[in-house]
Amino acid sequence: MSLTRRTLLAAAAAAAPVIARAQGTPTLKIGCLTDMSGPYKDLAGPGAVAALNQALLEYGVSGKGMKVEVLVADHLNKPDVGATVARQWFDRDGVDVIVEVANSGVALAVAGVAKEKNKVYLNTGAATSDLTGSACNTNTIHWVYDTYMLAKSTGGAMVKTGGDSWFFITADYAFGKALQRDTTDFVIGAGGKVLGGVAYPFPGTSDFSSYLIQAQASGAKVLGMANAGTDTINTIKQAKEFGITNKMRLAGLLLFLTDIHSLGLDIAQGIVLTDSFYWDMNDRARAFSNRLSPKIGGARPTMVQAGVYSAVLHYLKTATAMGVDKVKLDGAATVAEMKKLPTDDDCFGPGSIRADGRKLHPAYLWEVKKPSESKGPWDYYKPLATTPADQAFRPLDKGGCPMVKS
Repeated sequence: MSLTRRTLLAAAAAAAPVIARAQGTPTLKIGCLTDMSGPYKDLAGPGAVAALNQALLEYGVSGKGMKVEVLVADHLNKPDVGATVARQWFDRDGVDVIVEVANSGVALAVAGVAKEKNKVYLNTGAATSDLTGSACNTNTIHWVYDTYMLAKSTGGAMVKTGGDSWFFITADYAFGKALQRDTTDFVIGAGGKVLGGVAYPFPGTSDFSSYLIQAQASGAKVLGMANAGTDTINTIKQAKEFGITNKMRLAGLLLFLTDIHSLGLDIAQGIVLTDSFYWDMNDRARAFSNRLSPKIGGARPTMVQAGVYSAVLHYLKTATAMGVDKVKLDGAATVAEMKKLPTDDDCFGPGSIRADGRKLHPAYLWEVKKPSESKGPWDYYKPLATTPADQAFRPLDKGGCPMVKS
C-alpha cells in the first residue's frame, strides 16, 4: 500500500533525538512505532515517545561513545501499515530496533519482519501471549505484560471472589481473541463457566449498547471486557448508563491509568485491574514519574510508557556492553545478549528475560479508589495482591515457543 509522509512521520516533531556531535561516532537508530491517533493514543502514543527520549537523556548516550537517532510513526492500528513501516525503516532508513507498537495484530507482523531482517523488536504495548508462544522468535522481547498475566491476575481474582460465570465483549483482532482465550482457560480451570461472548469490529466501534444488552441477557455474573483504551472506556460508561453495573461485575482485563483518569473515580471506583507499573507504587517509580510527568503534560505514565523507558534503557546498556557496531550487525545476537544481562530500572526494579523472550517482573492487582479515598489527581489505585515474577507469567514449557527445548 502507499504510505504518505504524514503516516510515517506523524509524530516526528515529538521525537527529540539525542545526537552526539562527535564526527565518526557510531549511530544507533531507534524507531518508535505506536498509536498516535487512535484508541491507544493516550496509553502509548506521544507519551511513549517522551519515555523513549527520557531513557536516552538519562543514559547519557553521548558520553557512552554512541549516537542515537529516533524515528516515529503511527501504525494506524493496521498490521499491513505496521509491517510496511518496519520494512522501510529496516531496509531504507537503517533502523536497528523498533520499540512499542500497542496493537497485537501489528506486533505479530512487526515481529515477523524483525526476524526476517535480523533486527530487534522490543514490544511494550501489545498484549498477545503468542509473542512468547507459537509466534516467538530470536529477535523479539515481550516487555511489561501479556494476556496470560492479565487473565491469571484479574480473571483468577474475580473467580475466587464469586465471579464464576462470564460473558465477554471482545475486540475482534489478535489481542482481544488472545485475552478472551487466556481468561476463559483460567475461569474454567477455577471451576467457573463462560456463558457467551460477542466480538465487535476493531477499530471503529464506539456504540456498545447491543453487545451490553446481550451480556445482560446471558445472566452471567461477570462482564469480561477483552478490549483496551477508548473501547474499554466507552464500554464502562455505557454499562453504567444501562444500569448493567448494578447486576454484573465488570472485569477490566486490560485497563490503564489513563482510562481511569478519563472515566473519573465516580464511575471507575471499585474496578479491579492488573498493572505491572503504577507511578505511586514505590520511591523509584515516583522518582521516574516525577521526571517524565512535565514532558507529558502533567500526566502520570502508563505501564506501556514505563515499558518503553525500561526496554530502551536495557537495549542501550546492551549496546555499551557489546559495542554499537556488533549490535547493528546482528539483531538476534543483540537479543541473546539482552537475555543474559539482568534488568534493573526505576519502573520495574530488578528482573530478567527468559529464553522465550518474556521479560519477568511482578504483576500487581489493584482496586480503583473511591473519590473519598483519593488525595488528588492521578491518585487512583490501592493494592490488593502481588504475583511474584516467577509466577506472574505462563510457565516457560507451556507456551509452545519453538525456541524452548522440552
